[in-house]
Amino acid sequence: MSVDMVELSVTTPQPVKPAGIPQKNRVFLDFFWDLAKPDQEVRLKALENLIQYLKTNDQADELEYSLKRLVDGLAHTREAARPGFSLALGQVLGAFKQISLQSILNQIKQKHNLQTAKKKFLRNAAFGNLFGVLALHQSGRIAEEPQVVLGCVQLLQSLSQHRQHLKDLPTQTMTDILNEIPEEVFEEVLLSALQTDLASAFSTPEQLQLLLVALRRFPRTLKPKKLKKLLGFSTIINADNIPKLTEVLKMAAKSSKKECLLPPVVLDLLKLSLKEDSFQLFWNDAIVNGMLLKEPLGPTHYLCYRLLGSALPLLSEAQLKEVLSGEVMAYYAEHMASSQKISQKGSRFQLAPEMDAYVSAFLQSCQDADKQLTVMVAFSLLSTNGFLLMPPTWKVVQHLQPAALQQYVDWLKKMFLQPQLDKLLDLSARRHRDNEEQKENSIFSLRRWIVSRLCSIIDNNQVKKEEDLIMGVARFIFFHAFFDVKKGSRDIEETLGKLSIPLDDRIRGPLVSSFFGLLLSLHLMPLDQDPSDGAASYRRRVVGITADGTMWIYHMAQYAQLLLSQPKYAQCYNPFTPEQRQAWDGMLESVANLKKKEKKGPIPGSGAFQQLFLLVGFYLFKAPEELVDIMKDLQSCVDVALEKNAKKKKKKKKPGQEEEPEWVDVMVEILLSLLSQHSRHIRLVCKTVFSSICPDVTKTALTAILDVLDPEKDEEDGALVVTVDNKDKTKNPDEEDDDEMEGNKSDESDDDSDEAMEEDDDDDDEDDDDDEGDMAEGKVDQQFRMELMKVLHGQNALATAEGGSSDEEMDDDAMIALDKGLATLFSAHKKNAEAKKDEKTKIQKEKTLVRDFKIKVLDLVEVFVARQAGSPLVLCLLEPLLTIINRGMSSGSDQQEQDFLRRVADIFRNQLCRSKVYCRTAGDREGELHDLLDKLMTKTQKLSESSVGLYYFSASLYVVKVLRGAPPAEAKEEPTAGGAAAQDSLQQVGVTENKEVKEKVLKALELSQFLVRSVHRQKLSVDLQPLKEVLQSLTSNVAFKKTGKLEDTYWAVMKLLGVQKPKVEKTKPDKEPVVPQGPTKKEKGFLPETKKRKKRDNPILEPAAAAAAAEAGQATSSSRPAADKGQVKKKPKKTKQKRPADGAASQPNPAKKSKTTPSESKTAKKKKKPKQKKEGGGKM
Repeated sequence: MSVDMVELSVTTPQPVKPAGIPQKNRVFLDFFWDLAKPDQEVRLKALENLIQYLKTNDQADELEYSLKRLVDGLAHTREAARPGFSLALGQVLGAFKQISLQSILNQIKQKHNLQTAKKKFLRNAAFGNLFGVLALHQSGRIAEEPQVVLGCVQLLQSLSQHRQHLKDLPTQTMTDILNEIPEEVFEEVLLSALQTDLASAFSTPEQLQLLLVALRRFPRTLKPKKLKKLLGFSTIINADNIPKLTEVLKMAAKSSKKECLLPPVVLDLLKLSLKEDSFQLFWNDAIVNGMLLKEPLGPTHYLCYRLLGSALPLLSEAQLKEVLSGEVMAYYAEHMASSQKISQKGSRFQLAPEMDAYVSAFLQSCQDADKQLTVMVAFSLLSTNGFLLMPPTWKVVQHLQPAALQQYVDWLKKMFLQPQLDKLLDLSARRHRDNEEQKENSIFSLRRWIVSRLCSIIDNNQVKKEEDLIMGVARFIFFHAFFDVKKGSRDIEETLGKLSIPLDDRIRGPLVSSFFGLLLSLHLMPLDQDPSDGAASYRRRVVGITADGTMWIYHMAQYAQLLLSQPKYAQCYNPFTPEQRQAWDGMLESVANLKKKEKKGPIPGSGAFQQLFLLVGFYLFKAPEELVDIMKDLQSCVDVALEKNAKKKKKKKKPGQEEEPEWVDVMVEILLSLLSQHSRHIRLVCKTVFSSICPDVTKTALTAILDVLDPEKDEEDGALVVTVDNKDKTKNPDEEDDDEMEGNKSDESDDDSDEAMEEDDDDDDEDDDDDEGDMAEGKVDQQFRMELMKVLHGQNALATAEGGSSDEEMDDDAMIALDKGLATLFSAHKKNAEAKKDEKTKIQKEKTLVRDFKIKVLDLVEVFVARQAGSPLVLCLLEPLLTIINRGMSSGSDQQEQDFLRRVADIFRNQLCRSKVYCRTAGDREGELHDLLDKLMTKTQKLSESSVGLYYFSASLYVVKVLRGAPPAEAKEEPTAGGAAAQDSLQQVGVTENKEVKEKVLKALELSQFLVRSVHRQKLSVDLQPLKEVLQSLTSNVAFKKTGKLEDTYWAVMKLLGVQKPKVEKTKPDKEPVVPQGPTKKEKGFLPETKKRKKRDNPILEPAAAAAAAEAGQATSSSRPAADKGQVKKKPKKTKQKRPADGAASQPNPAKKSKTTPSESKTAKKKKKPKQKKEGGGKM
């Protein structure tokens, strides 16, 4: 056996190696390992390097070896490796034309033979054949060798039997091959081989797809006669084949359920139906009747919807009208309605985004305006229960051609004037056609949606629209919001349209709010610039004007004047009184005067005043009673502001006459009153106007602004004057639309009337539950209890203690009277509870409105700080803003109040205190500034919130910065006051490590540094000794580190006061005498830590070792360590008993001493302990 063993050991190291295998290049072999890795980027990089390597070396043996390895890798057990080897094989075959595809096909068949493969490797062999055919197809040379094409198809046909592994991949691969080969190869080679597959076209979607591709690619070969001979019919889509096609389409719908895509076979069938002129048959019988109506909601319906979207570019205008007005669109509307409702409660598949993509792609590619209009009108009519489903703001509108957009706008106007509910695509509406209430609600919803859609078109700057279209929409909405037609006139286009159903009062509100939202859109609309002008992009964007330089709102004012001047054609819905008409005419006159003066020379703020005049003028149509007086005051203010002799008029004041307020004070009051309106347009215009009058603002005007923000004034006055409509407080369309800049978003989520009734019922139930809960908790008031007792006693319902009996029963009349009394009592109690609840809700809404008003007023403060940072009036803002911050920090607040407080803090700290421009003309107000500084520092010391103190320090630094701007000779008291303030602040600091307190100290140090530098620079006689003493004592209260901003600032101040930072002496090397002894002890040798621990566990041997050492005559010093160790073991028991004694427990425990000793002593003790152990251990 040993001899055999030797023979085996001699023969085994010599395996048979195939010829041509490279033995030396390891990099070459690594390419094949990388091809099998799961990372796609690594595989692609390896493929690129392999081809480059084979082209560079050009060695036949390496190429042959590469082909062998790639063919073997086609059946790799790792799924990610198969595509890598297949792609690599295809690229190698495409790069090296000399390789025969037939030889590679033979290798694939031989290597991955399905007949000889074992059962467990059958799946891998099937995939090897499939990926081999894919590699041959990807080489791009398969059409050059027809026999290879035939062999690949035959191999794929044999693979079709293994559907459990490959599914429909072989048939799809045959389809891909048909798309690549020429018709001659198909006719000569493949037609006979594919007859069986083509004949069984209606068995699976893939087989049908193969037939459709062959018909599309080879029309001359598969002529109707040939097709009839092959299939038995000359056309694919006919009445006999509809049931078969329907079944195949259902199979395709279910197979593509997870992919959420339209199967290609369905679109190919649609194209074939158009080619065979059988579209109506295919659409009506196969799609609508076969799949939509007979199948439940699911994949088949989604396939119909996707086919509808994909068919838009392929159909003619007549076919589009037929398809888009049929059952598929109606069912799609039902799907949209159900998905919108369910999506609010949970996740539900929605096809709307896909449909939007289909429509957007169609509008972008289609240049026919009529087709675009047909599609837009059809999707605009989708509805359920009379409510339109498409959102008013639809981005696909931006792809409309100008002609199609104009036609679409005209259609919207016509539908507004003459609603045609019978054209709505609504399945549910068919059940409610006779319901008058439902009809009125549908008309209202339709008109409101149309107005919102018109406004969204104007508001979208991406839509290509002309000025005439914009003005036409604005005129249309304005006219129907405020006017009625009396008689048609050619001069007024809006009077020519007749209303089939008169406008009700409900639609006026959305029209009015949409108009003012439209005015805002026109105010922000940019002027179209010439794209050829390269410098246009660098200029400031011009908004709010037309091409001729006139404001949009001025054009609308001229149109309104035209309507008012012709009452026989148009009548105002709420006619003006003579006073209101006078205010309107005066407004137009003021605007005309401003325009005339503008022609003579530029007037600051002229455009802003014109905007304000015109905007207030239009609000006369909405709320004339509130704005008539404002209009008069505004006119007088502007007249006074533009006059040059305002001072002369003041001198003419009579002795007993009161002094008139400044025009700017009145203007500020007007702006504040206008800001109470819920309109973002008014907010922007008021901000612009205030920016223009900032240089003229007086202290009185600024005080009026600050009084609005003062929280103490709120408590005194109760509430601010804010425009609130009690009737529509819960839902004000103007409030919603104007604040959001758009008036077209009011009906994006329309609820049905039934749902509204259910919600009302739920609310009633909740109220009842609340009342019952209050009663159960015993919260019924005494008055209600007494009234209840009176009712019960009045009907003898309670048995008295004297003579009543519980056995006596009440008669029917008494019971009825008791029920009535109780019902009346509880009804009154419920009304009182609801009244209290409504009052609470009203108070909360008023607080919200007041807070919103204050946020708007902050715009004026922000503008004043930005425009007048160098004015002395800015100093008047410090204390009020600090008061707001202090009150806001100390009280709990909701989100709106937090936003308000955050904005106040930003204006105060970032825009006021950190402004690069500040007042430098405070030479006559030094006393006030010193008092202000002392007041600020005094309040800082009394603050409960340290975070607020940072704002007070910022204000103090700002005041010091203003004082610094005064002449040096007059600023002698500045350092004294500032130094005293800083000294007081530093004295208040206690012993703490709080971060906020450290920031507070840092601010005080910065203030001290600035003051000391000012004293030294100006050579002032100021005693700095108290400040120095306070700073020196600061080190005991605040823990300073070696470095840091706080420490550096402290020593910078001390350096200015003549105290240098002490140098730290390095005493570590001097205080460690043990360090030089370490090496001497190390010479005796170190024991590992594990061994040290083992010797520590032998205390029993210590007495014996000591006795043995004494008998041997050793020195007593050698036995003491052992004795000491024995004592250390016994001491913890004694320390536990003597724990209450002072110092008894601390003596035996060196760890407690180490807490108070320096770090050097710690290290020394740690080093001494091992020495004792080593000595003791050695002695033992």
